[in-house]
Amino acid sequence: MKSDISKHIFRAYDIRGLYKKDISPEIFYKIGLAAGRYVKKTANGKQLVVGNDIRTSSYPLVHAFIAGVSATGVDVTYTGTTAFGQTLFKGWELKQDLIAFVTASHLPPEWNGIKFYYGDGVGLPEEELMKIRDFTLDGEFDVVDWKQVGTVNFVDPEESYKDFFQSKFKFNKKLRVALDCGGASMTLSAPEVFDAVGLDTVPVFCEPDPSFSKRPSDPKPKNLTVLVDTVKKNDCDFGVAFDGDGDRSVIVDNTGKILSADETGIILGKYGMNKNRGTIIVNVECSKAVKEQLSPLGFDVKQIQVGHTFLTLHAKQEKSPLGIESSGHLILPEYFPFDDALVVPLKIAEILDNAGKTLEELLKEVPTYPTRKEEIECADQIKFDVVNKLKNVFKTEFENTNTLDGIRINLDEGWVLIRPSNTSPIIRLTVEADDETVLNQLAKKFKKRTEETIEEVKGTK
Repeated sequence: MKSDISKHIFRAYDIRGLYKKDISPEIFYKIGLAAGRYVKKTANGKQLVVGNDIRTSSYPLVHAFIAGVSATGVDVTYTGTTAFGQTLFKGWELKQDLIAFVTASHLPPEWNGIKFYYGDGVGLPEEELMKIRDFTLDGEFDVVDWKQVGTVNFVDPEESYKDFFQSKFKFNKKLRVALDCGGASMTLSAPEVFDAVGLDTVPVFCEPDPSFSKRPSDPKPKNLTVLVDTVKKNDCDFGVAFDGDGDRSVIVDNTGKILSADETGIILGKYGMNKNRGTIIVNVECSKAVKEQLSPLGFDVKQIQVGHTFLTLHAKQEKSPLGIESSGHLILPEYFPFDDALVVPLKIAEILDNAGKTLEELLKEVPTYPTRKEEIECADQIKFDVVNKLKNVFKTEFENTNTLDGIRINLDEGWVLIRPSNTSPIIRLTVEADDETVLNQLAKKFKKRTEETIEEVKGTK
């Protein structure tokens, strides 16, 4: 029997929608049935770990999902309401066949969804997520007899998760860190872990607040004014802010400067890898400064598509010591293969503990280039056609191009990336250049070329 569930909730990296409008406990029960079928038929397994973030709608959704999974005969380990990293850690530790986490990450509280991962915490790629989508939509569920219903066990990941970090991080100095959890899921893990490893924590929005009333769950610079002020007023060595579920973090230096993901990644690569060399994974939106700074140290730098699932997949394939996603996902596989954002500030603290310099001083050694990002409106029906046409033109016009994800044109004085959004009717234009004059010229030129191509493609439809 075909389902009336809307396809649009199934995204490239997760399932996501507005509660009661796009998603509901009824829909999550069916997604649970589909996930159970996936574990049995595709993964040839029999067990799944699931947890949920702090949103109020996560409770009915996760329990409906568990009911669906267990109805297929698959055993469920439930970690409860946790930060992202706690559930991923427990699934990784228990060597499960599939890991799921109910969350809408950085989106407002009326949103929710679910993310899926292999048993080692590496993100499920789009083609595998689409199998769960197809299982959900075709309605052919494998509901077992009462004697074969899967077991459901609760496991609290808190202690083993904290013990893991205590075993990995030892500090000689009492570093002071401003910790901004935004009232979200990291309130459930970060304060305790920071205290356990010996950091002097100055809390910012560290009380659970499922409505995100004090600070939006997306740690954009405009949302971090309280954190920046806290760092400066309390003479902190640095500050950190987390997103809603805890798979992204933003670092603030001791002067209150907010670091980009590229800058944080360069600091990690330059000062935190010791002799651990190899291939660093970066997506096509990352700054050219990453390669400029890390290649001379003996690292190879591999560019990949945008998306945190690609980051973890390629890092696993390459046995990479570091992965950098321009949106803020960073992975350090020497600890674990998934993007638990808690490891990033702990690694920054370790670097500062050994460096004898402030984060501001380390950051002065990292060059930055002017960058601009623009969104160009383009109908979903033609946005991929537009970018494909630009690819064909620019590949012959420019010598150094990358067509992994959209088209990135590498020039002597900078680079330009044109790529269609996976979720919105827009084409994203990103430009980085050696100076503001060149930046303005490139942005103007390639925005005009893109808009002209949109009109050309419209005329053929």
